[in-house]
Amino acid sequence: MTGRPGSADDRNGGILPGDGQSRARIPVARGTAPEHRLPGLLAALCDRLPENRLDEWEQTLARASGPEDPLLVRFTASQPAAGSAERMKALRQVWRAEAPGLPGAGLALALGAVRAAPRPLPAQPVISGPVSAATPARLTSGVALEVIRCAAASLLIATYAAHGASDVVEEIAAAVSRGVQVDLLLEETTHAATVFSDLTPDVRIWHRTGSAGVLHAKAIAADRHTALVGSANLTDRGLTENVELGVILRDPGVVGPLVDHFRWLIAPQSGLMRRCP
Repeated sequence: MTGRPGSADDRNGGILPGDGQSRARIPVARGTAPEHRLPGLLAALCDRLPENRLDEWEQTLARASGPEDPLLVRFTASQPAAGSAERMKALRQVWRAEAPGLPGAGLALALGAVRAAPRPLPAQPVISGPVSAATPARLTSGVALEVIRCAAASLLIATYAAHGASDVVEEIAAAVSRGVQVDLLLEETTHAATVFSDLTPDVRIWHRTGSAGVLHAKAIAADRHTALVGSANLTDRGLTENVELGVILRDPGVVGPLVDHFRWLIAPQSGLMRRCP
């Protein structure tokens, strides 16, 4: 099935129960369908699993004869995250109660229809540090890469500190190679620019012009449609080990003004930031 690009979380080895994929027009739960009913459960799957995982679910369901098929038991046991296994158990329970005679192909078709339907995109919590199987959030390390990957024309990144984060640097380089204009707003006193020294001169690096205050914002914005905003710096610990909290935004009505603010900061007429050689 044609769908979203592969999840950045695949590269980072962790799919949390709240996982989804950020791209325009991604299926998410709509209406007020309760998750204890089959339609609500299918919509919730589209909310919380990346596209490659949804492909696996749809293909597995299509081969299942019904909720008692041993294939589903094996699939549940193979899931790398506890949350995914729990979701399959819940789906089988409701399937058994509501439509035991429905073959898996019918459920797979319904899941495919939910995935294909364009719907509003909600914000999702993003975390670093300790996680719980019940946490409806995604990993900062994976979401940061995901947002960079979905940039088609412009990428704006602000961070107070940067250290390590080689995956992020590689994704920025890949974005440049596909023609994305990249602007990095960095705090000069932390020497954050050093991490990005191997990037091409096409990447524009900006520092504050004054000595009052610091650039403490942390944000990654792709075009004007998707942004990660939170407390994590672009450091190995900030992206993975520290207790950090953020949110991924997929609403152009919210992301657009955020981008406009940073564009104003780096505009020559503002006099607030200077481009570094």
